[in-house]
Amino acid sequence: MTLTVAVQMDPLESINIAGDSSFALMLAAQQRGHRVFHYAAEDLNWSDGHLWTRAHPVTVQRVVGDHFRFGEPVRLDLGEEADVVLMRQDPPFDLGYITATHLLERIADRTLVVNDPASVRNAPEKVFVLDYARFMPPTLVTRSLDEARAFLKRHGAIVVKPLHGNGGKAIFRVGAEGENLSALIEVFNNMWREPHMVQAFLPTVAKGDKRIVLVDGEVAGAINRLPSEGEFRSNLAVGGSAEKTELTPREREICAALGPELKRRGLLFVGIDVIGGEWLTEINVTSPTGIVAIERFDGTDVAGMIWDAIERKLGRGGIGA
Repeated sequence: MTLTVAVQMDPLESINIAGDSSFALMLAAQQRGHRVFHYAAEDLNWSDGHLWTRAHPVTVQRVVGDHFRFGEPVRLDLGEEADVVLMRQDPPFDLGYITATHLLERIADRTLVVNDPASVRNAPEKVFVLDYARFMPPTLVTRSLDEARAFLKRHGAIVVKPLHGNGGKAIFRVGAEGENLSALIEVFNNMWREPHMVQAFLPTVAKGDKRIVLVDGEVAGAINRLPSEGEFRSNLAVGGSAEKTELTPREREICAALGPELKRRGLLFVGIDVIGGEWLTEINVTSPTGIVAIERFDGTDVAGMIWDAIERKLGRGGIGA
């Protein structure tokens, strides 16, 4: 089966091919003989029931500084000419991102969009996870300084982060004495109109923050991300390092609880974050990462597993199959 694959993502010039999951997916698609096109979300157009974009046919190779070649751009009708769209642009999860999901939703009955655009829109990372509060650390969603102070008093040190942030950006630890909490909430309220997430600080984060990847609801692999010296954030994007890991019984329980719902929603490629082997903090559905590190440590071809799942869905003759 030869597929036409349209990848909606950020500029290829800016990616780090050593760890970029979107690049790994493109490389795996190419190795299977699929035709790959690249375009940016802002290039989407809709008229008379058709959604199209200016897209470049692209070939990729794992050569730093020479990792892609564009062909001449074409007008690609995503509903008529593409078999699958990979929605892989990075957050912020802003109105531009949300609008792209609305546009892609209009072709989702004809073209497989991964992940399902309506489900992506309705499952932002730090909001969808609230459905599984029984697995989460103590959590507060608020804009209120008084509520944040009361939460701090109950739980000691806390972490404050934007509700729609990504990549470990703008995450702050506030000690039990509450130093700078009022100034921090003031800054957050000035920067963002939505509420913010406040959580009890988990000292076990020093032992790592595990990224577990699920493909079509099933566990595909995991890595443990460790914070660098003097840092409590373990995201690879802010200097964390990765190591080989195994799942704890609690993490398997979490995955078993999430898996059927992820599959039902059409969230085919998902990365969840678990601290200390037991505390679920995020369900990443917009542009999950981690598959390159998993392959490096475990030899698991997660990109291949994702393409197997896509091909099964299309081969069974049903976008919703």
